[in-house]
Amino acid sequence: MNVLMAASECAPFVKTGGLGDVIGSLPKALRMEKISACVMLPKYEDLSGTVTKRLIFHRSFTVTVGWRKQYCGLLSLEEAGVRYYFLDNEYYFKRHGCYGYEDDGERFAFFCRAVVEAMPLLAERPDIVHCHDWQTGPIAALLKSDHYRRQPFYHAIKTVFTIHNLKYQGIFPYSVLHDLLGLDDGFFTIDGLEFYGAVSFLKAGLAYSDRLTTVSRTYAAEVQTPYYGERLDGFLRRRGAWLTGIVNGIDDVRYNPATDAQLIHSYSRPDGKAPNKRALQRRLGLSERATMPLIAMVTRLAEQKGIDLVLRVFDEMLALDIQFVLLGTGAAHYEAAFRSLAERHPAKVAACLRFDDGLARQIYAASDLFLMPSKFEPCGIGQLLAMRYGSLPLIRETGGLKDTVIACNDCTDEGYGFSFTNYNAHDMLHCLARAVGFYRKKPLVWKRLVERAMALDFSWKTSAAAYIRLYRSLLEAEPE
Repeated sequence: MNVLMAASECAPFVKTGGLGDVIGSLPKALRMEKISACVMLPKYEDLSGTVTKRLIFHRSFTVTVGWRKQYCGLLSLEEAGVRYYFLDNEYYFKRHGCYGYEDDGERFAFFCRAVVEAMPLLAERPDIVHCHDWQTGPIAALLKSDHYRRQPFYHAIKTVFTIHNLKYQGIFPYSVLHDLLGLDDGFFTIDGLEFYGAVSFLKAGLAYSDRLTTVSRTYAAEVQTPYYGERLDGFLRRRGAWLTGIVNGIDDVRYNPATDAQLIHSYSRPDGKAPNKRALQRRLGLSERATMPLIAMVTRLAEQKGIDLVLRVFDEMLALDIQFVLLGTGAAHYEAAFRSLAERHPAKVAACLRFDDGLARQIYAASDLFLMPSKFEPCGIGQLLAMRYGSLPLIRETGGLKDTVIACNDCTDEGYGFSFTNYNAHDMLHCLARAVGFYRKKPLVWKRLVERAMALDFSWKTSAAAYIRLYRSLLEAEPE
């Protein structure tokens, strides 16, 4: 079985969010299970010099984009047994950043067409093309077009499309259909790419892929409802039989408190967190109190992440006699709010408004509770990393948060976190007060919860096995 992953980002080469982590980890996990997996990415300007020096040029070819014939170079490198292909075109990709340009529709139309044209040039013909998020959605539609269906090479290739976040859909004018993708009006229907008179790249993947996945079981159900469905819920209900939820994993070798060189003190048991807590308090100028609960957030500062809930009851949170540490960047008004809170409460609040992977690991290791009150969360990585480092998650029951965190039940002695249901600031506050009560009044129970969380297996091995079962069922299925 040969699997080609098509994506717009991949750690450690280029990453803006969780998608990059997934593409950086899943192919390696598949490789460990003897599945041949390779990855195809744009060759962005932001690739580091150490990466570009390792790239091997294979050949160039021409990609049709509207009336133009565009150059595309095919380069690759190998890492941990996985082959990474990079598609080169300086007109589209020699710019800083991955997204946010006015011609993103043309840029990723080119990328999708280039992926399809590059397939015959690869070392191995793919049995399955696994596309990720809106930037790769048109690949599935292109493979269903007459131009490629008539060619024997493409005839039996199957497609899987993964929704990482339904909110981002890649919506562009109708003209994109003909001028850039080269598709006829047969694709511009309510069951195709048409989305309220425009073209949706994400809907192309949803409509024409052989199987659909998203990154947690609960999110797979949520996107079929009006609240979470981003105006695609009805379409997703019609395709519900082909939609599967598979939760993301984490790299448990890279993120391991027993070997993490970024920590002041490595550890494998809850008692080892204390030196890291003292060190973080000292580093951030907080009062060095071992018995004060330390609440952490490592997050984008966006409405999705429940920031409004936190700010709404922040004074009441501090009245519980806690410390609060935030690491992240995002909307300017959120940054300003947390900067002001840190200035008003320097002994209790630290706001680190930047991205810093080393500091993030130290926060996971030092914190007692990890707060994720998201409005919606397709999967979430933060809660998985927090549990790996023994920080108990406090989450709203949505998406992957609900699937990965079992709330503490004092009566049955089950669970390893804390949760609330309604998107309501005072529900969150009540849940936090309960968790702080556990921390202060039941230290032995707390230690048991931390031990339980640290013992959980959220490695990619389980998730990779689920993808392999999906791939095999697709290859063994009768033609549809």
